[in-house]
Amino acid sequence: MSRLYRVVTLAAALSLASACSILPKAEPADVYRLPSTQASRVAPQGGEVSWSLRVNKPLASDILNSPKIAVVPQGDLISTYKGVRWSDPAPLLLRNRMLDAFQRDGRVPRLSADDSNLQADYELAGELQAFQSEYSAEGLVVLIRYDARLVQGRTQRILASQRFEVRQPLGDKQVPAVVSGFGAASDRLMAQLVTWTLAQANQAQVQVQAKNQ
Repeated sequence: MSRLYRVVTLAAALSLASACSILPKAEPADVYRLPSTQASRVAPQGGEVSWSLRVNKPLASDILNSPKIAVVPQGDLISTYKGVRWSDPAPLLLRNRMLDAFQRDGRVPRLSADDSNLQADYELAGELQAFQSEYSAEGLVVLIRYDARLVQGRTQRILASQRFEVRQPLGDKQVPAVVSGFGAASDRLMAQLVTWTLAQANQAQVQVQAKNQ
């Protein structure tokens, strides 16, 4: 090996090491799951339905379609908490919470998710418009806003739509308390969403049966 080759190799190695040393290091992050205070399984509040339901992941903006925990400190400025993140992007967290809520309720045994690509009588779809904490005149709150649509699986016709909005006041600004607030707000949203979906789908079933008679 020539002396010139050794010099060039050493220079290249030193240059690479120098470049690596100035690259920003990844910030360590605490990873949070979306908590729930609901029981593991409750007795069905009515008879099991005969129709099937597929729960789709909500559409969302780029800032919400990420694992970062969003916060609105003032006005229209949206930011994220540093050093923490969700275990999954917010739309996936919400879809999984929906599936869990229907499973806990027990009245819709024929349940699937959009990534399984199974055909169902009805689909629950929509847009996640807000999934963040916000500072306001009333203090810090968690805000979840979801525009839901119940869609007929075979025709993709929209049967019903409803905006759900939940505001959960927070007494503590620390991240663990904020995460708990997201969990409480999600629980409240799921209770409303399950009730609405069952009512709309059952009504659609009655109309289908009436047409077939």
